[in-house]
Amino acid sequence: MAEKRDYYEVMGVSKSASADDIKKAYRQLAKQYHPDLNPNDQTAEVKFKEIGEAYEVLSDTQKRQRYDQFGHAGVDPNFGAGGGGGYGASDFDLGDIFESFFGGGFGGSRRQANPNAPRRGGDCEAMLTISFEEAAKGCKKEISYQRLEVCSDCTGTGAAKGTTPKACAACSGSGQVHVQNRTPFGVVQTQRTCDKCRGTGKIIEKTCSSCSGAGQIRRSRKLEVNIPAGIDDNQAISLSGQGSAGKNGGVNGDLHIEMHVRPHPIYERRGNDVWCEIPITYAQAAIGAEITVPTLDGKVSYKIHEGTQPGDVFKLKNKGIPSPYGRGRGDQFVRVAVEVPRNLNDNQKKILQELDSNLADKNYQKRKGFFERLNDAFKD
Repeated sequence: MAEKRDYYEVMGVSKSASADDIKKAYRQLAKQYHPDLNPNDQTAEVKFKEIGEAYEVLSDTQKRQRYDQFGHAGVDPNFGAGGGGGYGASDFDLGDIFESFFGGGFGGSRRQANPNAPRRGGDCEAMLTISFEEAAKGCKKEISYQRLEVCSDCTGTGAAKGTTPKACAACSGSGQVHVQNRTPFGVVQTQRTCDKCRGTGKIIEKTCSSCSGAGQIRRSRKLEVNIPAGIDDNQAISLSGQGSAGKNGGVNGDLHIEMHVRPHPIYERRGNDVWCEIPITYAQAAIGAEITVPTLDGKVSYKIHEGTQPGDVFKLKNKGIPSPYGRGRGDQFVRVAVEVPRNLNDNQKKILQELDSNLADKNYQKRKGFFERLNDAFKD
């Protein structure tokens, strides 16, 4: 048997990786090599099983500690059980040796999981793109995705109509067969998956023609989804029980919907606040004016005070985006951009020059302060 790869190498993470890092790596790799996405690809199937085995150990705190200390031998009772000379005739389980050294609960119990126990269905993923306003206010959307459902012809057994699976004679329906190996410690008894039934404990003599014996069929499904007000770009919505069907009576998996919000031509979101920029004229900034401001609730009037400067910001309270957790609502911030007129004719230029000549330093506080500091800096 080929030597197992290091679990951290399999997951593509360092030994100091956090539990969240390991979970994230597993989700990415499992999706990449999932058999449903790589039909008839034996390499992908092997990698998928390898990833699952590594994640099972590294996601469990106790198993990970044993693996870090003892390597594969710390979590695999079959590891290192090779041939050897006859050093005694005692018959024992390798897990008993580990328990005697390291205490109970050391991986490798002779009790195997029931192959016919209920198994939870796999999770499904979908993506949905909505507008800025839909994200802010909430909406209803219909999505389409694919999931595995119980085959209606065989009701999940995988056997053709009128037939039922039979217990495997090779393993007596347990899905596991006992194997004895001679080691320096004596005869070691281990277990491995039954080759005949592939661990299911059942033999299907005539498979269902609809699902080819899988017991499940991939189908497209449409679902109307309530999008909560305040959802943000790249957030996800999880719908319990809307994923693939479980096996042996197990519950369905979940559906995870990744949300994408289209950029808005005017608004920019910062948390639950909305920002926008409104251009005003030179005259409006100088003498003040009442302007129209677009908001998510419609247009509102706002009075610009005289002497408004470029870049000034004013706030419209509670005109932002509702919190998706029901914690109030953000504000809208409006940044003023004073637009300098272009393409003036001679008469317009003359009027502006006359106006400028009539303005005193007190009308230009920033300009006055700048030249005062400049004069002070270059005094003899």
